[in-house]
Amino acid sequence: MNKITAKRKVAQAKRKAKNVASKAEKNVEQTRKQAEKEVAKIKKEMDKSIKKVESFVKKNPEKAALISAGIGTALGASLAVFMKAKKKRK
Repeated sequence: MNKITAKRKVAQAKRKAKNVASKAEKNVEQTRKQAEKEVAKIKKEMDKSIKKVESFVKKNPEKAALISAGIGTALGASLAVFMKAKKKRK
């Protein structure tokens, strides 16, 4: 292979690399935009859910307290079982 052929191949490789990099940048930008849209959707849904929960708590404070206590008890029991199993492994 002579110098001219080698220079052409190097130039071709550089062009291909630039094209690949350009496509990758476009894909990253598209992915970022899609992620931002999804985050916005999730925020909207969370706001709706928070408003529903707040409304429920205002209308039913006793039920809300009992539900919270039940969830706390379940989480505490689960954590206790998990910690006990972890101690047995040691």
